[in-house]
Amino acid sequence: MQLEFFEVPSPCVSICESDEKGHCRGCMRSRNERQEWGNFTNDEKQKVIKRCLQRKKRKLNQQKVKQAEPVIEPIVAADLQPSLLDPPREIKPAQNTDLDFSEFEL
Repeated sequence: MQLEFFEVPSPCVSICESDEKGHCRGCMRSRNERQEWGNFTNDEKQKVIKRCLQRKKRKLNQQKVKQAEPVIEPIVAADLQPSLLDPPREIKPAQNTDLDFSEFEL
């Protein structure tokens, strides 16, 4: 067992609404876990947080399954990073080719 020097903070994100299973929509804790948080040891608090993460993953997976049609956003060429395998782009020189090196020092 690891020594704990600091208290495990509450996972509350100030969205205090219960879902259909009685879990908080913000932190995914059950009613009992929310009420007893102050009485839990640090080990118990860490276990509660792990359960909350599992609940959140399960809920997200269920929501993904319920989506009938996935939303596909178009990929814009400007958003893509060029690949090293792509042929090099032609660089067009600027129209004004007069370069001023008067402030350049060696």
